[in-house]
Amino acid sequence: MARPTKYEEAYAEQARKLCLLGHTDEELAAFFEVAVSTIYEWKNNHPEFSEAIKKGKEFADADVVTNLYNRAMGYTTTEKREETTADGFKEVKAEKHIPGDTTAMIFWLKNRQRSKWRDKQEVEQTGELGLTVNIKRFTPDGDKSS
Repeated sequence: MARPTKYEEAYAEQARKLCLLGHTDEELAAFFEVAVSTIYEWKNNHPEFSEAIKKGKEFADADVVTNLYNRAMGYTTTEKREETTADGFKEVKAEKHIPGDTTAMIFWLKNRQRSKWRDKQEVEQTGELGLTVNIKRFTPDGDKSS
């Protein structure tokens, strides 16, 4: 007889929130204090649990993609800082431009256009390769003969 499942309906929402924070299946297992295989079993047996994990991961991944894209292309942000005035302190807002980051650009291109941007380019060469050996012999009296 199989042991009763530890799964509870509330786990779906908890898993979704954890995945929004970037948790992996292994980290979910640690949180719920079960084996990773149990997480896989719960995904198979409880569609709402599987769907919650997918939604959480997709949303988190989309957020990372947006931020990576902005980092690669550069962006403008509003920065708040305090300045000292005669009357005390005053909050000042200023727009600041963050230039594009070449590392983020390279990362983006290597993943989005692998065939054009990967480090290892595959080149196919056709044709025949021949080898010519020319041996020169020296005789005891210093003459060269082939």
